[in-house]
Amino acid sequence: MKTRTPISIYIATTIGLTIMAFEMFASDSGYFSSPFFWALILIAIILLMIMHSIGDMIENESFSRLSEEEKKQYLEEKKVPYYQKLWNSAFKKQSATEEKDILIDHGFDGITELDNSLPKWWIGLFWFGCIFCVVYLTAYAFTDYAHPDAEYTKETKTMLASIEEYEKTAPQINLESAKYSADNIAEGQELFKTNCVTCHGDAGKGGIGPNLTDTHWINIKEKSLFKNVFWMLENGSPNNPTMRPFIKDGTITGRDAEKIAAYIYHINQETAPITPAQGGAAPQGEEVKWENGNN
Repeated sequence: MKTRTPISIYIATTIGLTIMAFEMFASDSGYFSSPFFWALILIAIILLMIMHSIGDMIENESFSRLSEEEKKQYLEEKKVPYYQKLWNSAFKKQSATEEKDILIDHGFDGITELDNSLPKWWIGLFWFGCIFCVVYLTAYAFTDYAHPDAEYTKETKTMLASIEEYEKTAPQINLESAKYSADNIAEGQELFKTNCVTCHGDAGKGGIGPNLTDTHWINIKEKSLFKNVFWMLENGSPNNPTMRPFIKDGTITGRDAEKIAAYIYHINQETAPITPAQGGAAPQGEEVKWENGNN
């Protein structure tokens, strides 16, 4: 008659498996605040306690059928704490007498060996690894849990939502407050591709619209290049309706215009111009020497 596993082990294991299941299959990580989660835990604990009570009844019935010697042996074993038994079974070395019982003598070659069972800690790790592998692969294949693409998409949505929420309360960017920042160049390039590339060509080389990488400009409304681009995005071109006022008609925000202006400043002032020989549009308008600075 074996001693039983304490109910605390079953409860801890059940809670751990429940959390793992919610981590893999719940739509978000807020399940700790869900009444359903805690109700499920409570029901599981109650069922475990009922199962343990039934186990006590079975144990008492089985104990009553043991001989006096078996009862004494069982009570002695039960005095040893459960975790001590686990430790002993995993690491305690057998005695000399026990070693003789598991000694294998090949006889013909003079080699002897012990018929030891594998350590329980090793067996436990092996089965844990097998179970974890199956659970992980199943979750990876059939759920969004542990899937890098899904995690990246979720984090991106969270980040964009936080940016959108910030911009709702952030001060609006206008011509006076707009400032150049090299940190805006990458985002400005993406916004340029979305809103400007149709007319101004890839990398601003020109096409339907003028080349934005050379020193010639048709509309000169500000003394600095950065501010001039922002002005055009806000008000549009006075002599070409195709260049509409993107900010005023709600196509982009002032913050977007600040980023686009940073990108155009970068390709005009910080990189070499794309010449007609390289596929760029011919210069239009008059040559401009912008004031130093980009604000």
